[in-house]
Amino acid sequence: MDHTPQLVRRLWLLIGWMLVVLVVFLSLTPSPVSFPVEGGDRYEHALAYATLMFWFAHLYDGVRARIGLALALLALGIGLEFAQQMTGYRSFQLADMLADAVGVGIGWLAAPPRLPHALRMIE
Repeated sequence: MDHTPQLVRRLWLLIGWMLVVLVVFLSLTPSPVSFPVEGGDRYEHALAYATLMFWFAHLYDGVRARIGLALALLALGIGLEFAQQMTGYRSFQLADMLADAVGVGIGWLAAPPRLPHALRMIE
């Protein structure tokens, strides 16, 4: 995005990285937040990764960049599952990794150009 003011872009990146830190924290905390519905954990994973993909897709318009972003987010989800296994108080779940992947896909599909480009609207 050549025409986006650098200050706005930096702020957008900072918020995005804060969201990543929040996902890492919530994935590794001994007292996770939970949706009060059956299978709520899967919804949490899908929502978190859809949000991350949607957010960063506003900064990376190209297909190659978005593929890299999607792969990085999937690696994050897989890595966090292995980290949870090592905590002793969280568990490793393949279904969580699948929910992460579904979330990444939803975030990609909801991102521009299908929906308005929020960062450009802020300008």
